[in-house]
Amino acid sequence: MEETLKQVGGLLLAAIPTVVLFLIVFLSYLTLVHRPLTRVLEERHARGEGAIEKARADIARADARTAEYEQKIRDARLAIFKAAEERRKKSLEARAAAIAEARARAEDLVHQARMTLESEAVSARRTLEAESERLADQIIQTILRPAAVAAERQA
Repeated sequence: MEETLKQVGGLLLAAIPTVVLFLIVFLSYLTLVHRPLTRVLEERHARGEGAIEKARADIARADARTAEYEQKIRDARLAIFKAAEERRKKSLEARAAAIAEARARAEDLVHQARMTLESEAVSARRTLEAESERLADQIIQTILRPAAVAAERQA
């Protein structure tokens, strides 16, 4: 076993330069490659996250503008509908006023026609009464004249 220990000791002694070289290579790797690479990756990650955050902010701004534009469109549509409703209402009012005016004129015409008819009826009654009296006198004279002439002949 002693010999085995001597051999292991010899191997360990021979491995010291290898371990030292391994440590030098490892430290060189850390100094020259790993730390700069880690810094670059962290910076890249930070820039990527920054870009993502900027993109999120841009998206949020775009969403806000979209909502604002949609609200403006809704307001414009509402204004258009209100204006159309106002025009329709004015049109209906004008129509109602025209109908009321036409109705009033028609009522005046009917009233004037009734008054004219009434005065014509009164005039026609008077004319008929006068004519009926004249005709009655004529009838009486026509009927009584031949009897008066016959009575005169007999007398």
